Amino acid sequence: MDWKEIYESRKCTAEEAVQRIKNGDRVVLAHCAAEPIALVDAMVAGAENYKNVTVSQMVTLGKSEYTKPEYKEHFRFEGWFVSASTRNSLAEGHGQFVPVYFHEVPSYIRKGIFPVDVAMIMVSTPDRNGFCSVGVSCDFTMQAVKSAKVVLAEINDQVPVVYGETFVHISEIDAFVETSHPLPEMKLPNIGEAEIAIGKYCASLIEDGSTLQLGIGAIPDAVLSQLKDKKHLGIHSEMISDGVVDLYEAGVIDGSQKSIDPGKIIVTFLMGTKKLYDFVANNPIVEMKPVDYVNNPVTIAQCSKMVCINSCLQIDFMGQVVSDTIGTKQFSGVGGQVDFVRGAAMSTDGKGKSIMAMPSVVMKKDGTLISKIVPFIEHGSAVTTNRQDVDYVITEYGIAEMKGKTLHDRARALIKIAHPEFREGLKEEFEKRFNAQF
Repeated sequence: MDWKEIYESRKCTAEEAVQRIKNGDRVVLAHCAAEPIALVDAMVAGAENYKNVTVSQMVTLGKSEYTKPEYKEHFRFEGWFVSASTRNSLAEGHGQFVPVYFHEVPSYIRKGIFPVDVAMIMVSTPDRNGFCSVGVSCDFTMQAVKSAKVVLAEINDQVPVVYGETFVHISEIDAFVETSHPLPEMKLPNIGEAEIAIGKYCASLIEDGSTLQLGIGAIPDAVLSQLKDKKHLGIHSEMISDGVVDLYEAGVIDGSQKSIDPGKIIVTFLMGTKKLYDFVANNPIVEMKPVDYVNNPVTIAQCSKMVCINSCLQIDFMGQVVSDTIGTKQFSGVGGQVDFVRGAAMSTDGKGKSIMAMPSVVMKKDGTLISKIVPFIEHGSAVTTNRQDVDYVITEYGIAEMKGKTLHDRARALIKIAHPEFREGLKEEFEKRFNAQF
């Protein structure tokens, strides 16, 4: 059958498409900005038709109404990451979180640890050969499509065609819903003096020809803004932000000295503004690959002069990093932080670096400051990156090197880059903790 005939025979409304979901199914949603909102909304609207349907995903930019308590008999959230809209379901007791390294999610799907009954995805319009691009989410989405019993797709003519391992043929999709709407966008962050200072310290550790991994937010953008005098930078990152576009267009990023995938910007998913989505569309410089390639520490170890930059919520005197919990509350997830930290440490050229970059304090709603550098991590918190893995820690007050340092020297280095308001108290805690003078 010609692909156009398949397309016409499987085209339907969102309400008709989600009727393929059965009681007890696990529904996996495409990641982040690729979440198929029309299908999700139709599923929630038909909640009375379902019982004990598990919904799994990582980062979501959607409303996540299936996590509301009134739907708990119909839907059960079981996330591999927690976002603002899914967080309450965990606190209310009807949502669950599964700790997992990002690079392992596809293998969990293949092995049936995360079985997929229904994959709901958002793709571009088909090309002349009947292939659609999954657009801004390759990561685990491609494996979900391959493993799912049923694949439902929202075909959105505003999804960019991104090259790499992103193409799904019409014949692999069981039902199509045609839509047209912009992709969710992330607001550009406010970059303050602290972020600028952190950016400068991070830039001091980045050599010409380095391969970079950065996330999204004020600190990654501040780092990128300080790299304009660098040369021949490359990108191998789970995601990128708009700042990468600026550096590419300025000629700073060209990937010419990358040891693997030379000349290519390698990512596994995308989240940004329309500027980023327009940049990646039909751009042969950008390639998206599954997360079990991009985030695999073995792959990362092969990247020349690898520098990975991540953030955290809290770090203690020993160098234990907390990035995804606040006490007993699950705040986000492990994501790719440990993947890149370990990959950089394993660098085959011996030049890999991993950086934990964070403002020294966080401000509460009442204006009270809380130090991110603490003697002990908060009760109930989970260690995201352990003390053996931590390399550099950077705040607006400087750089602390961790590797090869004693516990005493680690604590001293961290206290020196803590906020001045907390240093004396931290010194007192140091002397009580270690029975030694600061």
